[in-house]
Amino acid sequence: MPKKTAVIIGAGPAGLTAAYELLSRSDIHPIILERSSYMGGISRTIQYKGNRMDLGGHRFFSKSDRVMNWWFSHLPLEQNDDAKHTDLRMLRRSRKSRIYFLRKFFEYPIQPALDTFRKLGFARTLRIGLSYMRSSLFPITPIVNLEEFFINRFGRELYLTFFKTYTEKVWGVACEKISAEWGAQRIKGLSVLSAIRHFLKHSANKHEADIAQKNTETSLIEQFLYPKFGPGQMWEEVARKVLAKGGEIITGFEVTGVEARDGRIVAVSGTDARQNVQRFPGDYFFSTTSIVELVRALGSVAPTNVREIAEGLLYRSFIAVGVLLKKLKLTEPGDRSSELMSDNWIYIQESDVLVGRLQIFNNWSPYLVADPSTVWLGAEYFCSESDDLWNKSDAEMSQLAIHELAKIDVIEKGDVLDSTVARMPKTYPAYFGSYNRFDEVRTYFDRFDNLFLIGRNGMHKYNNADHSMLTAMIAVDNILAGVTDKSNLWSVNTEEHYHESKSS
Repeated sequence: MPKKTAVIIGAGPAGLTAAYELLSRSDIHPIILERSSYMGGISRTIQYKGNRMDLGGHRFFSKSDRVMNWWFSHLPLEQNDDAKHTDLRMLRRSRKSRIYFLRKFFEYPIQPALDTFRKLGFARTLRIGLSYMRSSLFPITPIVNLEEFFINRFGRELYLTFFKTYTEKVWGVACEKISAEWGAQRIKGLSVLSAIRHFLKHSANKHEADIAQKNTETSLIEQFLYPKFGPGQMWEEVARKVLAKGGEIITGFEVTGVEARDGRIVAVSGTDARQNVQRFPGDYFFSTTSIVELVRALGSVAPTNVREIAEGLLYRSFIAVGVLLKKLKLTEPGDRSSELMSDNWIYIQESDVLVGRLQIFNNWSPYLVADPSTVWLGAEYFCSESDDLWNKSDAEMSQLAIHELAKIDVIEKGDVLDSTVARMPKTYPAYFGSYNRFDEVRTYFDRFDNLFLIGRNGMHKYNNADHSMLTAMIAVDNILAGVTDKSNLWSVNTEEHYHESKSS
């Protein structure tokens, strides 16, 4: 009897996890069709003159033991000096991120410390406290949009001070136009009270040895894992093992057609790197591509309402400008210009610049930097593909990033040694546009028993890498168990209390 085949669209974390799981647990033969030449999707590592750049900063941390153990099976945790001589390893990193606002640094999440109150000033601090009390006593009901979610959770003044500007930089629209589901998924258990509890716990015990940190809200974790050479190292290693186990990975392949018959997907077709048309029939199909591209590939097979909704789904894209420096310009009291700040990333809350976030790659892994005496930064911009920002040349983007970082006193222009630009389209599926009708799209695709939508863009769901991996693992579980209900896939990374209240 011939082996069954699974066709997987996309070689990001979800697609590669699905392929590896199928090879490890069954005799199903996976074929991955990848548009680009690299592995890992947005979780890839870009190399530039010996320096490595992580698109977005990918912490390897999960509350799921299944995911953590899966990562360790490919890149073991560095445990002793002997491990330092191997490249295939995970580093254990301390997490530090801050908010840059009013040309000052604030701990993230905001901590109830004297330093915070001093920098905010008495009047603003008082307004934050009073508005939080008001929101606690008189919450907005029902919660319809993200602004209301933030106000209920943190109070209006804290929302206006530390959430509104950055969030609107990321999404390009006002918070009141974004679904509250984004907050329920991304913010989850973070609140003023959880931040206070964490601050008090941290003050009493500054050393948490357990990397799992199961009792810590994800936004508050203090340690994480990180591959020696960045996130792409993980997915390059998984891809190598997929090929070694007999799987196929075809790069440079553009999917243009998806064939459906009698309630099942029967084949995927498209053009390869040499512009040859190829068709791949299969028994199972996994899609990590964007919903709009999948629906377009189905063509007239998809009903009118699904096509309309798919075309109305919106995405935010990502531009990272790598800036190599002699040194940082530091403005914190007590800092010396020769020192490197310990931050992994910094949220730029300043409204007079477009840059949204800053990575310091030296602090993610020293092996990302070719010359340890230099500082390797990633200035991050968020935009849509129709924006002027996306269509700037690389030289223009480099000039913009250097100008803005100098404007807010992070760097001196004379210290810049080099720069490079990387772009990632459709990085963030948006919770506005036609998203309020997304359930119609989900219902339509769930009718195909042998089609599994997985990963961030595949589900139009702003998942982290571990959640994307879990959707792939659960999809394989369902195949092997003969389960056709897809609800367990869609329940990954949801805040049950929020969805229960929404339903009621």
